[in-house]
Amino acid sequence: MALSPRAELQDVVLQLFTHHSITEPVLVPAVAEPLLVMVLSGSALVEERSLGGEWEVAQVQEGDFYLTSTSLPYEMRWQARGGDTFEVMHLYLAHSLIDQASRHLLGSQDAPVSFLDISGGRDDLVRVLLEQMRLELVERRDPSSLFVSSLAQALAVHLVRTYHDPQVVRRHSNALQAYKLRRVIDVMNQHLAETFSLGALADVAQLSEYHFSRLFKQATGLSPSQYFIRLRMERARQLLLHTDRSIIDIGMEVGYSSPSHFSQAFRHKVGITPSAYRSTPEHR
Repeated sequence: MALSPRAELQDVVLQLFTHHSITEPVLVPAVAEPLLVMVLSGSALVEERSLGGEWEVAQVQEGDFYLTSTSLPYEMRWQARGGDTFEVMHLYLAHSLIDQASRHLLGSQDAPVSFLDISGGRDDLVRVLLEQMRLELVERRDPSSLFVSSLAQALAVHLVRTYHDPQVVRRHSNALQAYKLRRVIDVMNQHLAETFSLGALADVAQLSEYHFSRLFKQATGLSPSQYFIRLRMERARQLLLHTDRSIIDIGMEVGYSSPSHFSQAFRHKVGITPSAYRSTPEHR
């Protein structure tokens, strides 16, 4: 899994996943904004489930897109077909963009705009706009926030014009915004070796500790401290599989100065010890 570099934008949050297979599930949060997913290349069997639920399988391919608003977080994993590289983009558009497009197209209205749920749709304009965003944010050394915002506004207009659902009025107003969640997770990843600090993360989200904890758990299904441990274990798994560094060094990088404490924490979350995980072929 790879997360794209991101310009400092509040109205666009983009994640890019490029991997042949993902066996450890990706957590898709329930945030305030609708989620747009586009398959950029390859085909795969994708499994999704609500937290603790049963896996549901679907086959997706290049050009498929999905539009959804969810009030509950869920997990996804995939296995690419035919040796293809499977590349998927997740994009969250801020409500400010959607509301501006709504006023432009539909006139003044009190009710927020909701979208149809689209699963496996095909839309050439959505694909072109997302590809241009990817090129700007990932390929350019100095991406233009103005250009990305213009593409995002064009996308919002197209979505409201084409996929507006007048029968449904809903908005997850009491939910964490995607850009705030992204900033918090970025800070967590930058400080995995340090002691967890709820106050520091709440400051990043510009919320009180109480409201931050509540909204974070609503978005991810985990408390901030539980999610922090999840990120530590994800980093540890990557280092165990893709480097020759000692288990002691890896444990210290993810915040465990005691090898026994690291082994105990890893086994509790993953099910086996770090050394067993590194030597098991199925994890490679």
